[in-house]
Amino acid sequence: MKKSILLLCLTCLLCSLEISAQTKVTKVTATKNNDYGVIYFLPKTELTIHAKISKVTSQAGPYYKYAKKYLGIDDAIAENQMYYKLEEITVSSKGIPDKNQEYLIEFKSKTTAPFAYLTGDGLLCTINTEYQPEKVSIPQTNNTEKPQMAAHSVFTEEYLQAGSVGKMAEISAKQIYRLRESRMDMLTGEAEKAPRDGEAMKLILQQLEIQEKALVEQFKGTVTTEEQTFKTSLFPEGDIEKRVIFRFSKHLGIVPADDLSGVPVYINLKNQNKKPEITDPKELEKMAKEKANPKGVIYCVPGKASIEIISGTQTVHSGEILISQFGETQTLLPNIFEDKKAPVKILFYPETGALKQVIQ
Repeated sequence: MKKSILLLCLTCLLCSLEISAQTKVTKVTATKNNDYGVIYFLPKTELTIHAKISKVTSQAGPYYKYAKKYLGIDDAIAENQMYYKLEEITVSSKGIPDKNQEYLIEFKSKTTAPFAYLTGDGLLCTINTEYQPEKVSIPQTNNTEKPQMAAHSVFTEEYLQAGSVGKMAEISAKQIYRLRESRMDMLTGEAEKAPRDGEAMKLILQQLEIQEKALVEQFKGTVTTEEQTFKTSLFPEGDIEKRVIFRFSKHLGIVPADDLSGVPVYINLKNQNKKPEITDPKELEKMAKEKANPKGVIYCVPGKASIEIISGTQTVHSGEILISQFGETQTLLPNIFEDKKAPVKILFYPETGALKQVIQ
């Protein structure tokens, strides 16, 4: 029997990926053809809520009633079932061009090589300097799933002739103990015709483990987990209180916000940069004129917001995040471009419209 197990093992046979993503940008030069002006947009922040769930399927083995008797297993699965688990919720943000915030950078006609870098959808990256998008690396993933083997592939003639479930369970249990004995003989050097090559030995031990696992599952049962993802996006324009973004059901997974079969998952968002409302007519008129005829380079100082996501009564995500539409605009005056010998270089965060650095 041991020889046949080893021969079966000897006849059996046995990566990674890195991707980088970066924002596509375009160099726009101020020339006579465009009246020495570059048009760009300020962004508004889009929030995306990512939910990771697991679909768990438990399946009882045909010999679960004999798991305790023959193998001493107390936690064998006794019935088939399927359910979902909410594993994790995260939040990401990105800048989307705000069509209501379109601006023009005006360069003088004799300025030295004036240019700007814009994203493909018109968000401002740099002025008078090259732009290097940040590289985003996707974590390396390895396939660690071990080869599977059907239990019937290691059954003996005796098993195939068994006349009852109880007898089949008994024979399967004996085969498990033979496999364990064979593995122990391999490890202690007592096995006949054991390979001397380390890799061959490793392969045989792996196959013994696979065969044993397939047989044990006939008693203990199997649990398989399938990961699923879900995402939804929103553009916050103000505070959000207990807005249901979706619902979660143990039996159905993620369901729509209006499906009462699930527990509500809702979001709270609070602007941390609120300013007193301006009511003075003169001040409002002044602000309107400045907005209608902006001079210089308009950029955004994004506002900070606290964010909280709750599932039922449990907080599953909390933190702070920058929201462009919760901030305010500031201006770099046009005279900063007047030094022809040393043109100023300006860098921005295109995702939020914020000023990153001014190099004189």
